[in-house]
Amino acid sequence: MKVAIRNNQKKFKVTKELRDLCRAAVGAALEYMDFEFGKKAEISLMFTNDEEIRELNREHRNIDRATDVLSFPLLEYDEEGNILEECKEFTPNGELFLGDIVISLERAAAQAEEYGHSFEREVGFLTVHSMLHLFGYDHMTPEDEEEMFGYQEDILKEMGLLR
Repeated sequence: MKVAIRNNQKKFKVTKELRDLCRAAVGAALEYMDFEFGKKAEISLMFTNDEEIRELNREHRNIDRATDVLSFPLLEYDEEGNILEECKEFTPNGELFLGDIVISLERAAAQAEEYGHSFEREVGFLTVHSMLHLFGYDHMTPEDEEEMFGYQEDILKEMGLLR
């Protein structure tokens, strides 16, 4: 598994521990979901600020406000949850590229304070949440939300990232 991490903001220090936490969250999501390519997956993760994530949100979703995380999945799935063959893109090292995750560290810090838990827990949560979007899950209906949020809580518990 490869997680390419890029820091595109200056307000928050991106420590080795924060990078390791994100890699652990990606790995935990891959393992929990029993993803068929598991250790042969690649994800791009970028840390940014509210201004840049607002621009990306406006550009890609037509929503003109900052958000906490954006997911850009490269894979599409059939009704049974199998990856469509024409969507599979492999790196030169043979890893399946799942997509991109963009996290606003400004928004993560504000939400951690608002919810009364650590900054690390919030960044871990956002990473797991975004991974589930890369797997094709969403929360547009109450049923989908219950399923997706159940998975993310299970993964966070396994990681010890409790509120």
